[in-house]
Amino acid sequence: MTATPPAPAPAVPARAPGRVAAVLTALLTTLAVALLTATPAQAAGYRYWSFWDLTDGSWTYATQGPALARPADGDVQGFRFSVSENSGDAAKPRGPRDFAGICGATAPRDGTKRVALVIDSGTPADAPGGETPPAARTACARVGTDATSAEALAAVAKPLRYDSNALLCAIDGYPRTGCGEQVSGDPATTPERPAADQAGESDEAGEGDAGGGPSAGLYVGAAAVAALGAAAVWRSRRRG
Repeated sequence: MTATPPAPAPAVPARAPGRVAAVLTALLTTLAVALLTATPAQAAGYRYWSFWDLTDGSWTYATQGPALARPADGDVQGFRFSVSENSGDAAKPRGPRDFAGICGATAPRDGTKRVALVIDSGTPADAPGGETPPAARTACARVGTDATSAEALAAVAKPLRYDSNALLCAIDGYPRTGCGEQVSGDPATTPERPAADQAGESDEAGEGDAGGGPSAGLYVGAAAVAALGAAAVWRSRRRG
């Protein structure tokens, strides 16, 4: 009697290393693109009056508050209302800033000093809801020789408003409410200044603009993903 040979084992389909590599590459490429195109989170800012000194013809962020600073006769100081994250990106006062042009018509007087002030209420984009910023203006304050910047400001820009921590909240009554409140960093809720509102500010931009592109960490992450993908493809081809 002739023995029946055993049935052949079912064939195991061979792996297609090229197909596996293609799928892995597609998935990893999608992940890398997502990393590179991710929108960086914007830091929150604050709506407030910043205080500036004119030094060698350029605005510098004041190192003392107006209640402590004591300007000399002939000094120029500025106040600017805007939304900013910190002193590095704060908007600077716009408009005339020369002492002669602001205080030229105010004659010196014994026992007093003259301080030129630039008061810039900012742009509509920085204004609290329902308020319109007054036009920027200049004023020459004649005050006692020992007067502070806050006293010089009070001489020409009342009403002023302060909070319980002596933070300057309003000049010329603007804004009517609020004081240093935080503004969301969400691009959907934070207004951007129109280009027209920034006219004349190009030479006064704050120094600390970090730009809005992807951070270095995103590029490093994408590079790591690419390296892992290459290793996975190599292993897949080797098994094949």
